[in-house]
Amino acid sequence: MAKSNKKSKNSSSSICENRRARHDYLLDDKTECGVALLGWEVKSIRAGKAQLVDAFVVIHQGEAWLHGANITPLNTASTHVICDPRRNRKLLLKRKEIDKFEMAANAKGYTLVALEMYWKGPYVKCKIALGKGKQAHDKRESDKQKDWNKQKERIMKHNVR
Repeated sequence: MAKSNKKSKNSSSSICENRRARHDYLLDDKTECGVALLGWEVKSIRAGKAQLVDAFVVIHQGEAWLHGANITPLNTASTHVICDPRRNRKLLLKRKEIDKFEMAANAKGYTLVALEMYWKGPYVKCKIALGKGKQAHDKRESDKQKDWNKQKERIMKHNVR
């Protein structure tokens, strides 16, 4: 039986990830959306120059906008264009999804957070989620749960052998 040479879908298609969001927010409703990009931005993303560290989503006049995402321009790709690496980028969502997120984001304590940017075919997609900020005790509880899961894996690993 021959092994397949296919690469893992997540490892090859992922561009960048906002790990801080999973730590700071309780994530509720996730969805995938397209991102409207310029040519130099796509070239920079292909070179691995994108970051979602402080990225969040704002709904303004019925449109969703990605704020805080940093796409560093390449020197060779953007010689004739004045580039703004932190410009606001439009997210491509359907009207129902925008309305749903806008109603939820207007509720107390909720915000829209960008989680991940990845390739889906030739298109750049962004995964966004509705998040509620964690309190300090919530963060401690999730750290305890993470440690307990690691200990369970160690115990199961030793018991299997």
